[in-house]
Amino acid sequence: MGSLTFPFDDKPAPGEAIPVAPGVLWVRFPLPFALDHINCWLIEDGDGWAVVDTGLRGPETEGMWHRLFDGPMQGRPVTRIFATHMHPDHIGQAGWLARHFGADLWMTREEFLIARVLCLDVRAEPPAEAVEFYRRCGFSDEMLANYRKRGFGNFAMGVTEMPLGHRRLADGDRLEIGGRAWEVVVGRGHSPEHACLWCPELALLISGDQVLPRISSNVSVGVTDPEGDPLTEWLASLDDIPRRVPDDVLVLPAHNEPFHGLHSRLQRLTQGHERRLDVIMEALDQPRHAIDLMGPMFRRKLEGSDLLLAVGEGLAHLHCLRTRGLIAREEGAGGVHYWRRLVEARDAAE
Repeated sequence: MGSLTFPFDDKPAPGEAIPVAPGVLWVRFPLPFALDHINCWLIEDGDGWAVVDTGLRGPETEGMWHRLFDGPMQGRPVTRIFATHMHPDHIGQAGWLARHFGADLWMTREEFLIARVLCLDVRAEPPAEAVEFYRRCGFSDEMLANYRKRGFGNFAMGVTEMPLGHRRLADGDRLEIGGRAWEVVVGRGHSPEHACLWCPELALLISGDQVLPRISSNVSVGVTDPEGDPLTEWLASLDDIPRRVPDDVLVLPAHNEPFHGLHSRLQRLTQGHERRLDVIMEALDQPRHAIDLMGPMFRRKLEGSDLLLAVGEGLAHLHCLRTRGLIAREEGAGGVHYWRRLVEARDAAE
C-alpha cells in the first residue's frame, strides 16, 4: 500500500464498536456482495449519537442496530443521520432509523432527490430506453435477453422507505457535531454530490466511498445520465481534496480500514485511472464498441452485475477521453456506437 498506514489491528465484530477518536466509534455491517462489508460511524452528539451511513436494508442489519443500541450506544438515541451518498449500502436503514428515533436525515440535495426517484421506479422489466442504452454499447441479442430478465428497480429493494424531507448539506457547510466543528467536502464522480465530513480538531476525514485505501470506487455512466462525464468530475475532485484537507488526517472510509496517507492515496487513485485511459487508447487501434473494451480493461470474465458495472466504467473512461478531444463516437449500423481515436496513443501520452 505504499506510504499508507493502518493504525487499527482489529475490525469491529457484529454489534460491537471500536473507538477511533474521542467520541467517534467505528461499526461495521455485512453486505451480500463480493465487497462484504460497509463501515459506519457513530459520533457522540449531546445526549445521543449522530450516525454516518446506515448499512443495507434487511433484518440482519436491523438486528445489528438493535445490538448497538443496547451495547456501545448505551441506550442513548440517534440525534441525526448523515448519509455520505445515496447508494443503498449507505442509506438502506436511514428511513427506518429516522422513524425509530424521530431524527432528521442530512444529505446533499442531489443525492436525496435521486434516491427518492429511484426508490419509486420499480418495474418487472427494464424500460426500452435502458435496453437501448446497452444495445448501443454493443451488447449481443443474448446479452440483452439476459439483461431483460433482471427486472428493474433493484435499488428500492435495498432501501427502507425514505423520509419525505431532508436537511440539506452543501459543499463548504460547517456543522457542529458533538461540540466540534465539521466541514462538508463534496466530491463527484462515484455519485453526483458525495459528502465527506472533515473535523480539523480531531484530524478526521469521513470519506465515504470518495477515498478508499485498497480499492477504487466505481465511476460509471448509466442510463439516467447517458452523456455524463463522471470520470472528469472524479479526477477533479481527487485533485481538489488535498487543497482543502491536510495529509495528516485519519481517513475513515466506507470500506476497508481506517488509514493515514490521504494525499498519497489520492495520487495513486488518479494514476490508476490515467493508466486505464492509456489502455483504452492503445486498444482503439481500430474503431470498437464499448463492449469490445472490457477485455483490455478488466482481463477477466464479466457476467451479470459485474458486467453492467464494468461497461458503465468503460463508458466513463471513453467519455473522459472524448472530453479531452482524443477520441470520437460514431454511429454504426442500427445505431450501435463505435469509438475511434482522433490522435495516436503515443501522442495522447505525451
